Amino acid sequence: MKKIGVISDTHGKLRAGVIEHLTGCDLILHGGDINKQMILDQLAEIAPLHVVRGNNDKEWAQHLPKELYLQVEELRIYMVHNKAHIPKNLCDVDLIVFGHSHKYLEKEENGIFYLNPGSCGPRRFDQEITIAMLTIDGKEFSIEKILIDHEEKVSRRKK
Repeated sequence: MKKIGVISDTHGKLRAGVIEHLTGCDLILHGGDINKQMILDQLAEIAPLHVVRGNNDKEWAQHLPKELYLQVEELRIYMVHNKAHIPKNLCDVDLIVFGHSHKYLEKEENGIFYLNPGSCGPRRFDQEITIAMLTIDGKEFSIEKILIDHEEKVSRRKK
């Protein structure tokens, strides 16, 4: 059995709550828009890391793949940042991991499960800060949506 942390759209910010949930994972999947090598370095200290390049990952990330196929236990996974870039003739895949929209999504379509862990970087508008925890046992898997506290503790002085 493997415990996989699935994140996306960190946009240069790795929150303490995200690190806390990823600690103890066997593997981390990052769906792109990392924005800084430092984020990858920090994640790699927690667990082995598989990552795809997002649309905001510029020159520093040219070495990162735009898409990635991997197998964890018996589960065949395809990763890409933007769902619009999933090949139309994609086959032999059980799970697709992507990001880009900053919105959490779990759905099954034509025998393939789609997972967008949402964004765990800077908060946009009133969107949730989320990651996903994927547990794989052979070819069976379960997914847990995890909400990350977005409140920043700010001290304010009264005048």
